[in-house]
Amino acid sequence: MKCIIVDDEATARIIVEQLCSKIPNLEVVDSFSNAMDAMKFLNQQQVDVVFLDIHMPGFTGIDFVQTLKNPPKIVLTTSDTNFAIEAYEYEVIVDYLVKPITQERFEKAIVKVKKSLEKPISPSTTEVGISQNLGDELYINIDRRLIKIKFNEILFIEAKGDYIEVKTDKKVHRVHNTLKNIKDKLPESIFLQIHRSFVINFTKIIDIEDNSVLIEKSVIPISRSNRPELMRRLNLL
Repeated sequence: MKCIIVDDEATARIIVEQLCSKIPNLEVVDSFSNAMDAMKFLNQQQVDVVFLDIHMPGFTGIDFVQTLKNPPKIVLTTSDTNFAIEAYEYEVIVDYLVKPITQERFEKAIVKVKKSLEKPISPSTTEVGISQNLGDELYINIDRRLIKIKFNEILFIEAKGDYIEVKTDKKVHRVHNTLKNIKDKLPESIFLQIHRSFVINFTKIIDIEDNSVLIEKSVIPISRSNRPELMRRLNLL
């Protein structure tokens, strides 16, 4: 059985490695100080279980679980008991270990992992829906004129009160409409709502840092609830 360890504290990673070393046939493949590096690893390698800290800078353990497309089994390791109820809402989370972790308690978690690996995982109900074939353009009504905008020209759409602003690589179109209405007409293959006020063309992202994305010269916020879906869409190396 192969595992990785994800914890921003070096001492905590060492302790979990020591606990793992006393379990026959449990191999620690790698350990990571942040969730992003662990995600990149899991995009290329498969493991059976991840020992995952909840509290990490910028990207929590729960965010990490929500982001993974095909997650392995997860054992949470934390000094905070407040997430226990939320944690068990996720089928892939098989145990919740509160630090300091004893060897006896750790071994019980391993038993749970082995049992859960024997059960088939039910299909996720949160997979991204298939986009309808909407062509490659839409028309917006501005001053009684219908203006054609190609999807690949749209950078992002921002809600501003009763209006939305459609930002393209050439200009900004201000339209009396709702963000939800225009979102329903955009192909999900390249558009994603990342904040209550923003829908972006994620193929136009230049950079992602902390809780914002950079598109051209615009810095756009990412809400915590939308961040996992954005990370799931990205082709991480």
